[in-house]
Amino acid sequence: MPGAPPVDRQAIHDELERARTAFRRLLGTATEAELRRRTDGTLWTNEQLLFHMPFGYVLIRPLLVLMRVSSRLPNRIGRAFAGLLNAATRPFDVVNHLGPVGAVRVPGPRRMVATFDRVVADPHRRLDSETESGLARGMPCPDRRDPFFRNYMTVADLYRYPNQRFDFHRRQLTLTSAR
Repeated sequence: MPGAPPVDRQAIHDELERARTAFRRLLGTATEAELRRRTDGTLWTNEQLLFHMPFGYVLIRPLLVLMRVSSRLPNRIGRAFAGLLNAATRPFDVVNHLGPVGAVRVPGPRRMVATFDRVVADPHRRLDSETESGLARGMPCPDRRDPFFRNYMTVADLYRYPNQRFDFHRRQLTLTSAR
């Protein structure tokens, strides 16, 4: 977008690092009893929600590819695709809920920390290689799937998305260290 102010990359890097450090602390200080405790506002336990929290960072890579392709297409095609994804919200929500319920016992806390470190490192690396014009590219997005998706988002918005999602889910944790 011509004339748009430059994106504060360091602020995004700082947010990514803050989330990485917080996730390590949350898992490092949680007791077994706390991990089994229900969260506030979800049907998950703290452990299941912690398993789910890295997912926003995992999504960045495929969403960046999708955004780079879609941003070059006519806007009506992007809006139609976003509408299709909005229509699939209910089945997506079921899969989104069941994944952590069934899979949480597989990795364990230490592997969850290593996974989080790895998935946060990827946007750190990618952000530094983005051009200002690349960060300004955007596309219509499905806004019913996630409270942090807006009907139109830029690449810069996408880099901020997982941290917003992380903070939201962190407030739902009932761990002593989350307070």
